[in-house]
Amino acid sequence: MKLSAMIGRIKPSATLAINAKANELKKSGVKIINFGVGEPDFDTPKNIGNAGIESIGKGRTRYTAVGGINELKDAICATIKADYGISYGRENVLVSNGGKHALYNLFMTLLDPGDEVIVPSPYWVSYPDMVNLANAKPVVVTCPEKDGFILRPENLEKAITPKTRLLILNSPSNPTGKYYGQKELEAIAQVLLRHENVLVVSDDIYYRILFGGRKWVSLGMVEERLRDRIFIVNGVSKSYCMTGWRIGYLLGDKTVIKAATDFQSQVTSNACSISQWASVEALAGDQKAAMEMAKVFEARCARVLELLSGMEKVTCAAPDGAFYVFPNFSAYYGKKFGTRTIKGSLDLADFLMEEAHVAVVPGEAFGEDDCIRFSYALSDAEIEQGFDAVKKALAKLS
Repeated sequence: MKLSAMIGRIKPSATLAINAKANELKKSGVKIINFGVGEPDFDTPKNIGNAGIESIGKGRTRYTAVGGINELKDAICATIKADYGISYGRENVLVSNGGKHALYNLFMTLLDPGDEVIVPSPYWVSYPDMVNLANAKPVVVTCPEKDGFILRPENLEKAITPKTRLLILNSPSNPTGKYYGQKELEAIAQVLLRHENVLVVSDDIYYRILFGGRKWVSLGMVEERLRDRIFIVNGVSKSYCMTGWRIGYLLGDKTVIKAATDFQSQVTSNACSISQWASVEALAGDQKAAMEMAKVFEARCARVLELLSGMEKVTCAAPDGAFYVFPNFSAYYGKKFGTRTIKGSLDLADFLMEEAHVAVVPGEAFGEDDCIRFSYALSDAEIEQGFDAVKKALAKLS
């Protein structure tokens, strides 16, 4: 059967592929410790789940407005006002089926063939493919480990051309957990002020999961003159353990939001009504569970860094937030196990799956082949067992 040229340009999500392979091995009786999953391991807080159940009891199960119910839009605006100090109205908000959907709506609304989108690397695996699906060109800018995986202003300047339409900033980052602080954002803002044609996607999906007492800051908070050019993408998945509820949102210029809403109307219509009402409670209700979860992730991160420090020739930039580490395993490339040679992150991930029964995501999928991503959204026991198994497997390489 002939497929479209468009579908031939995209790759399956590496994280979902790893998860699927791990699940298949589990079905065959192999116990897999899965560091590949990109979702919290906690249950949705009870107050949020109860709000969803209550919405069913009240018959709130029909179509809503395409862009979302007003109650959720109001909760989003109130959250952004409290956390960012920036005022938005309902006309500036689009509620979608997850943060990924919000991003795709925006790309399809803004991008034309030939437009360029600057994607700092390491990047979340879906950015380049979504840009390609919008018939635009991802321009990958390498942000090496020696720079803390942070986009430097001089490298941003070099990447901007007359065709540049968007810059994507993800903070804290998936896969590195690195965070753009005040100074880094001020430097980036100075570059962007010189290039009025460049819009910004601020992917803030992990913004509530910060470590070391860090305070949230984003580009629009640092430079008010850029606010009209910034589109905030967020959702309830990571902060409130609601990955399966599929609620994300997009904020920005009302003309663009209206156009993105029209686009969504022809693709999916509204997000799940029940999930929207549960999300009102997530944003406007008790925040204790979300704060406690962030503390757990910080403690786990500290332990994971300890375990990595015990692995010979492995380096790791300490995360500032989220629930990932992105250690450098390149010292093991070129080593062998039997007839197998570890040529890069794909080979190492496959080796660890088979020999350590540990699932990880190869760094190649994130644009940095020297590294491998581990999610520590696992129990403490699984983390200990998993890293012990990795260490023993690495010792088999020579």
